[in-house]
Amino acid sequence: MSAVPRPSVAAVIGFIDRINHGDVDGLSRLMTEDHELRVFDEPPLAGREANVAAWRGYAGAFPHYCIHPHRIAEADGRVAVQGHTTGSHLGLPEAEERGRTLIWIADVVEGALRSWTLVEDSAANRARLGLDDLA
Repeated sequence: MSAVPRPSVAAVIGFIDRINHGDVDGLSRLMTEDHELRVFDEPPLAGREANVAAWRGYAGAFPHYCIHPHRIAEADGRVAVQGHTTGSHLGLPEAEERGRTLIWIADVVEGALRSWTLVEDSAANRARLGLDDLA
């Protein structure tokens, strides 16, 4: 009997949980083979192996990195998360970093993340991703 894939929101929450624990092996299990990381306007990082190597480096350099979700919206396998981080490469005091929100977008296929994209937290992006309609 094969495992039933996780619902999209559950997969994304699991992905964030693995990031917050610095568990790169766990992240790997939640990525598709063709997983892509897109960070704002940078070129995408393609492939599970390349992303695992990048996460190992980031988790090693920033062991206290944590994503703090504020809102989550889902439509057709695409999950958007508005939130903030602490302990990142920005090197800001925690209070200042908490004030900088952004949006992560995940495309989920059969319970695994095909992509993890960071975009600006703007009114246009919140509206486009269904984050404005939340109470």
